[in-house]
Amino acid sequence: MVIYESQNTMDQTSHNLDDLREQLSQVQQELSVLYDISNAMRTTLELNKIMYIILTGVTSHVGIGFNRAILFLVNKQERCLEARMAIGPESGQHAEQIWTHIKESGQKLEDLIAPNKLEQIEDTSALYESVQQLKIPLETTANNLLAMAFHKGAALLIHRGEIIKYKEDPLLKVFPTNELVIVPLKGKEKVIGLIIADNIFNQKPITDDDVKVFIMLANQAGLAIENSQLYEMVVHKSHTDSLCNLWNHGYFQHCLANEIENAKTNGTPLTLLMIDIDNFKSLNDTFGHKSGDIVLQRLADLLKNSSREIDYVCRYGGEEFSVILPQTSKERGVEIAERLRQKIVQFEFAEPRPNEKLHITVSIGLATYPEHTTSKDELIAKADKAMYIAKFAGKNQICVTDKEIT
Repeated sequence: MVIYESQNTMDQTSHNLDDLREQLSQVQQELSVLYDISNAMRTTLELNKIMYIILTGVTSHVGIGFNRAILFLVNKQERCLEARMAIGPESGQHAEQIWTHIKESGQKLEDLIAPNKLEQIEDTSALYESVQQLKIPLETTANNLLAMAFHKGAALLIHRGEIIKYKEDPLLKVFPTNELVIVPLKGKEKVIGLIIADNIFNQKPITDDDVKVFIMLANQAGLAIENSQLYEMVVHKSHTDSLCNLWNHGYFQHCLANEIENAKTNGTPLTLLMIDIDNFKSLNDTFGHKSGDIVLQRLADLLKNSSREIDYVCRYGGEEFSVILPQTSKERGVEIAERLRQKIVQFEFAEPRPNEKLHITVSIGLATYPEHTTSKDELIAKADKAMYIAKFAGKNQICVTDKEIT
């Protein structure tokens, strides 16, 4: 006896096979994305590069495929979540241009996160600028999606129609959207950050399958970020003077060489200050080395708090400090040095004895690239010599190299 299947049954079987092939292809693509991201994250320990790899995987049209993504990390000192990187087009038209370019050029995810691409990471974007000032306190508060996701330690998907409930949320005030997903980044023991993603431009609904893949990526990403943070902590410690918590002599040499190269490339001046505490041996002999250490620490704090973000404040050695002032002319350098000198004169450093205030003065030497020299070693030697001239000329003053005393 021969049994013939009906045409409907055969069509249904063919349809089921097509569905299975499509599902298999989707799974293969997802595994490929996770594989490429995992491999790329193993090539570096630099936090910025790792964050870029993660967000490219989240937003790339050949990755998971969200339109925009923001990565927040925990700031332990301020007990808050702060935005550290964001990737996404500026408009629907911009998004379409990017996706069309990637498709027509045949770029794969591994091409977008290759080592040469990681060297070209942009410091900022319009999306990042819109959220970079946002700091979310870790304490649980009403209508705070990020704090809620952080404390739950689980992915949070806010569907269309639900988003209106959170119209007062601080994130949504600067990141308007109609549907989003928040996924925690977990280290070995705790949540260290969050990634937020949406599909504001193509309006593709976020599915449970999208979230599952996103969570798998975030699990890898959290460990990579934690390892990077530990690495940066070790590197920072190796470059830092343990007493004053300033850059040490070795890192000073490295930074000065880099900044001279930048000055050469950009055609900008650079000024170096060498600062020495006057009569420091006498201070130690009179009040003891503990008071001397307190003076060094408080002077270090004063110098740091009085410097710009682009400056490098270093402990050169003993009671001598150095300040690298990028993009600073001789004249501007003298103004900065004089402001520092006056602040130090007025500052009360310690009370080594009851009702006795301890004040100090400093002698400052100054040399400028390229006006005085184009050599790193000579720049240091000229600024150092100028500092000694200021000291021998009476202390508590500034001397520009070539004996210009102010």
